[in-house]
Formats: sequence, C-alpha cells, structure tokens
Amino acid sequence: MNQLDALKQWTTVVADTGDFRQFAQFQPRDATTNPSLILKAVQKPEYAPLLAQTVSAHAGRPVDEQMDRLLVRFGCEILSIIPGRVSTEVDARLSFDADASVARAERILALYKAEGIPPERVLIKVASTWEGIRAAERLQQRGIRCNMTLLFSFCQAVASGQAKAQLISPFVGRIYDWYKKAAGAAWDEAAMAGANDPGVQSVRRIYDHYKHFGIATEVMGASFRNVGQITALAGCDLLTIAPELMAQLAASSAPLTRALDPQTARALDLEPVRYDEAGFRLALNQDAMATEKLAEGIRVFIADARKLEALIEAR
Repeated sequence: MNQLDALKQWTTVVADTGDFRQFAQFQPRDATTNPSLILKAVQKPEYAPLLAQTVSAHAGRPVDEQMDRLLVRFGCEILSIIPGRVSTEVDARLSFDADASVARAERILALYKAEGIPPERVLIKVASTWEGIRAAERLQQRGIRCNMTLLFSFCQAVASGQAKAQLISPFVGRIYDWYKKAAGAAWDEAAMAGANDPGVQSVRRIYDHYKHFGIATEVMGASFRNVGQITALAGCDLLTIAPELMAQLAASSAPLTRALDPQTARALDLEPVRYDEAGFRLALNQDAMATEKLAEGIRVFIADARKLEALIEAR
C-alpha cells in the first residue's frame, strides 16, 4: 500500500488546487480553492476558456459578480470529478465586514444552486478574523456550511468551534515558514521536522482540544510544504494537499502510522477554553506569528483577487 492509500484509512484526502485536471488520478473526496489558486489556473491555456466563457456569458455585470461566477464555474467543474465538497472563498476584502461576508456567501451559494449543486456539496471559505467567525456563525445557523481559512492560532480555532463552523483549515506550512524565517541561521531542519514541526504541533493541539471536548467542527490541515508534515498528521479529520505532494505520497511505500487519534485526545487532561471578543483579540495580538500571517494572508488574497479582476476587465 502506498502512503496516499494508507493515509486514506484514517484521513479524508482533499485536493488543494484550481487545476482540477491534475488531481483526478489521486481520487480525493473533496477539493479546496482560493483566489491565488484560481488565478494560477486561469493563466494556463487549458483553463483560459473558462475565464473567456464566464466573462462572455455575463458581460456588463459588475466585476465582483463575474468574479464569483468564475469561482463557481471552477467549483462546478471540480464537483463533476470528486464525490464530495468544494470550498469556495469569499472575497478577502470583506474579512472585517461580517454583514458583507454573509451577503457574498449567500450569493455564491445561490450561484451554485442555479447550477443544480446542492448546498451540502459547498463549503464557503471565510477568513478567521473575529468578523469572519461571526459571519460563519450566522451562515451556519442558515444551513450554509463554512470553512474557516487563514487560521494560524489556537484562539482562532477555539472561536470557530464555538461558532459551530463546519470545518477549519489551520495553515501548517505558513506557520512553519514564519518560525523558520524567525530562527534564521539557527533553524535546524532535521530537529524541527515531523512531530516537532511548529505547524504540525499547532494542528495537533487544535485536534486534541476538539476531540477532547466533543467539538464537532472538522479539522483540515492545509498549506503543506513537504510530505513529512502530512505524514505527521495522519489521522487528522481531513488534509488538503497539493497534487505534487499527493504524487509523492502515491510514489512512496514507506510505512505510515496514525499520528492523531480521538481516543488518545479524549484521555488527555485539558482545561476548557472559551473566548469573547476582547479575549480573542488579545490572544491573537499576543501571538506574533498568527497576527503577522493572518494579515499577510489577507493581503495576498486581496492582491490576487485584484489580478483576477484585471483579467476579467481586460476581456
């Protein structure tokens, strides 16, 4: 059994890409997208027609609507390949506006519905800001399932669980990037690999908290830099993996053991944690890595959304 198949014994494998023709061979259940991945895809010749067709069919409509229609078009193509769910992201410029995030999420879901896609096959990605979490709470109450993205800290995970979000996506690789950069020449790659990787440790802490306290929100590790980060999280509810890393897992027959287990988590001695707005903002502020990576992630997604808009307007 290769490592990808072994991983699927305990963990739902999710494709992390807009390049849907690349991942079908690995048979993931779900798929995730974001503005950066869609921007990358539409610049490839094989996906350029999707952009052209979407703009042509909705010429004259506001550019933000055309953007959502493009994201949904990719989502529909992906859903024709996978049996599960696709995640589609709300514009990152709305990360600090709960009302606008709710309205945009409802529009995205309505566009999917118009294409015959049932709501249970769509996850709406919302940034894990305080306002994003409040938007997700309202959306979940309306039956719209949310994927909390740009999640780097324990407090973001706890607050998302309190809001009963469907799923969270802690960004393993970006946490790793921050600590590696901060350590500089003192970074010891071998010593900080696997279970010692700071991104892996962050997900383990969140997973243990959720399982210990019976929090139903799913944990999906994301943003991986290497296969070792993935294998160190075997047993996590879901892992969203780029096709290149899925290929590496499929090519390896090295033994794989389960690293995360709900029974082990339930046996831990943990203190309950809750956050109100003031406590959440203070905890996030005190975590330099999470504060910096959240702000940076929002800026990057905004920049790529603007590049996508420029491509739409150019047509």
